Amino acid sequence: MRGICVVAAAAAVLACAAAPAAAADPPAGAIGNVEFVDNLPEMKWATAINFIQYGKRDVMYVTGRFGLRSFDISDPEHPQFLDAVVNEDLRLQGDPPVDTDDSDGEISTYWQNEDMDVDKDRKLVFMARDPRSFKGTTGSDTSVAGVYIVNARNPRDLKLMTFHQLPTGHTTTCINGCDYLWTGGPAATDGQKASQGWLGGRPIIVTDIRDPRHPVTAPLAVDLFRDDGVTAYSHDVQVDGENIAWVSGAGGVRGYWTEGTHTDPRTGITREATAIDPVPYAGGEFEHAGAPSEFMHNAFRPAGDELGDGPAPGQYDPSKLILATEEADAPPDCNGLGQFSIASLEGSYNGEGWKSTPEAEFRLDVIGTWNPHDQEGTLVNETIYCSAHYFDAQDGILAYSWYDQGTRFVDVTDPTNPKQVAYYRPDDGVSWAPYYHKGYVYVADHGRGVDILKLGAGASSGKEVSAPKSSKRHLRLVKRASRGLRADPQLGWMCPLPA
Repeated sequence: MRGICVVAAAAAVLACAAAPAAAADPPAGAIGNVEFVDNLPEMKWATAINFIQYGKRDVMYVTGRFGLRSFDISDPEHPQFLDAVVNEDLRLQGDPPVDTDDSDGEISTYWQNEDMDVDKDRKLVFMARDPRSFKGTTGSDTSVAGVYIVNARNPRDLKLMTFHQLPTGHTTTCINGCDYLWTGGPAATDGQKASQGWLGGRPIIVTDIRDPRHPVTAPLAVDLFRDDGVTAYSHDVQVDGENIAWVSGAGGVRGYWTEGTHTDPRTGITREATAIDPVPYAGGEFEHAGAPSEFMHNAFRPAGDELGDGPAPGQYDPSKLILATEEADAPPDCNGLGQFSIASLEGSYNGEGWKSTPEAEFRLDVIGTWNPHDQEGTLVNETIYCSAHYFDAQDGILAYSWYDQGTRFVDVTDPTNPKQVAYYRPDDGVSWAPYYHKGYVYVADHGRGVDILKLGAGASSGKEVSAPKSSKRHLRLVKRASRGLRADPQLGWMCPLPA
């Protein structure tokens, strides 16, 4: 749509987004087994990244509080800005004016579109609008949620195709080859609790986008009664290599068949699974020691063409494991909460996760966990936010965002003993989500923008490494980079939102 200039972190006025980022020296902080390549500081407030190939042109899409931007990364180390969908384009009638000055504790922007999805064939980008956009709240029945659909056929000329209002809008995910979207979260309003019975949060809403200009929403929600019989917050969806859709949220992780013929374990009837009426596959809530908050943020099951990205075959069949993030406001030393867990799916293939109740609980057996507790470099400071967030898997090593703890690389080839093999923890960073792409790791960082990294050769050896102790400068800069974030009034620090 248009190129714009933006003001970025630490009160520095940065170059226009249309100008390529200059090569940069590695930032101050802790770096081990990672090569720093470059940084796009104009992308401060980045939330998620995705990629679409156009012939020989490789294009990166970045979303955040600024809207959406496209970059040519045919030269992967030096992205070239192409176009943007800006906040003013996303502002709906009735929204307050755009305001990106957070010095007074108030801000009015688009929000949040975690885990942005794209249709690589039709060249579409999907942007979930959280009800907290443009000063809305999760508690208001009038704050608007839904999905924007962007025509990205020409990455130099992005066009907003439509906005489709929904009762959900924190994340949205392609299902069945992007014929449908599953849109979930966040917390439910009092009106939704009373009228819909969504006592613990908003479930999944299904939208038919085979005609993307005229989306059609299914009348019935999906993933109901997920938390021991109570409908609760369905946070995000990941589709595995066998096209099973895994929904994470309050009450664990549950997988669904969305196509093909399968026996529904709830009824014993064999029927056709669809995106609108899926068939349960496996999953459930994690045992309490693995996820004390009972809130799972996102997950990965190694299967199909992604089987080699998870644990190695051995004591456990990798395809019968689920790797998941617990997002929660952990104590200052990161101990025992907001951690990464690996659980066995054994015992959950007959609908146990759908039949669980407070009187007859079903829990997945957790076989391995990891978090930064007792790792060198962990911040023990009441102003620092400690929780697992998004991760990406490749060849048994997870690139893992830990907010103020940076991006950690965790070897999961032995699922019972995950271990850190590399780390990237810039002093001024707030790591939100990392993405492997063609030999590089692109990190969406709330404070720094987009960092471009390469994983060092030493990380493949499986040798555990630890970050050095944090400096006073690190503590000071992380606090500054996190400015403008506050806890959601209902969810606490899960998915922090703009102040």
